[in-house]
Amino acid sequence: MVAQAWPALLRSCSTLQARPQWTMACERAFELGEHVSDNIARSYFEGSFQPWVAINPDHTDTGLVTGYYEPLIRGSRTPTDQHAWPVHAAPDDLLVVDLGNLHPELRNMRLRGRLVGNRIIPYWNRAEIDALGDALPARVLLWASDPIDLFFLQIQGSGQVELPGGDRVRLGYADHNGHPYHSIGRWLVAQGEISLEKASMQEIKNWARANPLRLRELLNVNPGYVFFRELPASADGPLGALGVPLSAGRSIAVDPRYIPLGAPVFLATTYPLSSEPLQRLMVAQDTGGAIKGVVRADLFWGFGDEAGAQAGRMRQQGRMWVLLPKGLQP
Repeated sequence: MVAQAWPALLRSCSTLQARPQWTMACERAFELGEHVSDNIARSYFEGSFQPWVAINPDHTDTGLVTGYYEPLIRGSRTPTDQHAWPVHAAPDDLLVVDLGNLHPELRNMRLRGRLVGNRIIPYWNRAEIDALGDALPARVLLWASDPIDLFFLQIQGSGQVELPGGDRVRLGYADHNGHPYHSIGRWLVAQGEISLEKASMQEIKNWARANPLRLRELLNVNPGYVFFRELPASADGPLGALGVPLSAGRSIAVDPRYIPLGAPVFLATTYPLSSEPLQRLMVAQDTGGAIKGVVRADLFWGFGDEAGAQAGRMRQQGRMWVLLPKGLQP
């Protein structure tokens, strides 16, 4: 139902309404209120927006649709024998160079590095960060109990940590080291360790726990490293790149070079490991290191194990239509 995307749209409008091209559409949405019928929502979208089909540079209109979720891992405020894996805040020496300040066509491109003398060089990769240990100039927020769970927390970009007393801490994305994402699942397939059909998040976790002596080798396949920040406790979803809470089943991560953050997007794909159609109105509210390209989406399934199971299995093909306020050209 179209109305199920309404809360996500209002969250986008809390940010987009200040932009002149979006002001009228967002003001109209706020006038309709927080709760609308499906007919009213449909009438609003048809009257306020123009759909544009997303097309790849090779003129195809189909691309990869994956899934992500908000995981729950175990951790502690202090290191112990059971909690030995640091969850880092952004390092003090991490530099972010915004190329858009010099070249508007590169407005979504940023370089990350560190200063050595008068030169900026690439920041440490994952293996180097682990080797630095306490010498890394980054505050440790928490200590995780399981390295593979922490790794997937970084892949998801946000999550919750349950402390020994039962309290929970929410972590959000703060920054990353600038190195490209490399799939450890693809590496395991290439090594002949798992089959392509079984290359799910759970299968990767199973392999990692069955092969502890090769854990470092596996994790270092991905040189990218995500840093976190602690967020206030809230019943809402985790914050996406747009700065608003994500809505389970209605928020997607996109490549902002092609799909504007905050925009409604009609997604036509299928459910994980299925040919059953999944066709619904989504809202582009997040980004991701592996989300590159025009027709490329990562569907946020929500919080917990069931959401994780759906996200871990999802690797479908899909099409996308971006809804922009009438009069706004892509």
